[in-house]
Amino acid sequence: MDSVEVSTVVYLPPEEIYEFLLDFPRYANYSKHLQEVRSDGDGRPGTNYYITFAWWKLSYTAHSEVTGVDPPEKIDWRITKDIDAAGYWGIDPIPEEAPPGEAAACRVRLSIQFHPDSADSNTLDLPRFVSLDWVIEKVKPKIREEAERVVERIVADLEGSRRPVELEIHSAPDSV
Repeated sequence: MDSVEVSTVVYLPPEEIYEFLLDFPRYANYSKHLQEVRSDGDGRPGTNYYITFAWWKLSYTAHSEVTGVDPPEKIDWRITKDIDAAGYWGIDPIPEEAPPGEAAACRVRLSIQFHPDSADSNTLDLPRFVSLDWVIEKVKPKIREEAERVVERIVADLEGSRRPVELEIHSAPDSV
């Protein structure tokens, strides 16, 4: 199993961060390759999301489901079609890291685990002479880049202004 996990510190209380992250459809504003997010539900367990990605000559709509929530600390999810993948958003209060003038600090973590070999080769309409293995190897680093980009943009939106954000990469795909 491969995994990607990135985290950073956000200077807000956990409740505000949690409510922000629960509004998944707005994530399309943060990602270079995420084109659209549709949902049927309110972000709570059982909510299904249809997430359309586009990269190179490929377009794909992932189907995901919120599998659990633990307000204001965690949102669990899984992919329900075509690939074995799951993950979570985690929010850990770290008040000792709040700088002067900030009332709170939390470590916000995006964790994704996936089995690249579980991808169904019939899922994508690949161009002639392009193998699914080639696509998977090209996409692995893109997943890491997207995770980093999403976290950076969310911090700016949450806090109301851009600031240098230190991202910690806790793990990465096997080939990166």
